[in-house]
Amino acid sequence: MLSIGQLSRQRGCKVETIRYYERVGLMPRPGRTAGNQRRYTGKQRDRLAFIRHARELGFSLEAVRELLSMSDEPNASCATVDGIARRRLHEVQSRMARLGVLESELKRMLAQCRGGEVGECRILEVLSDHSLCAAEHAPPVLPPDGAG
Repeated sequence: MLSIGQLSRQRGCKVETIRYYERVGLMPRPGRTAGNQRRYTGKQRDRLAFIRHARELGFSLEAVRELLSMSDEPNASCATVDGIARRRLHEVQSRMARLGVLESELKRMLAQCRGGEVGECRILEVLSDHSLCAAEHAPPVLPPDGAG
């Protein structure tokens, strides 16, 4: 059995993060000692590792919740899990494409800079007028994920 501090150190996350995952239902409430201290099992330690790894890969809290739910049903089809992972991959690929466009635009702006006076700065000019950009690079507006 681990204290919350031990669990925090073992999994490299803050105590408050563990408490947050408990509040939002990703982590089950741990048992308590007679002194009311939280005590975590190896299974809860492994669950926290799963949550942390999924979050590091950018899965939303809701996706993590669904993945955890699926992991509790070992005989179910993994099609839902596959779909969640494919959606995350698509999000990553989309972000990478947008970053590539941003990189090209920044390189183009810098290449056009003549190094003169600020009043004639091409970079400031382009930043002031989006129509001077070579490509659309505004990210899509996405709903907020929550926290964590």
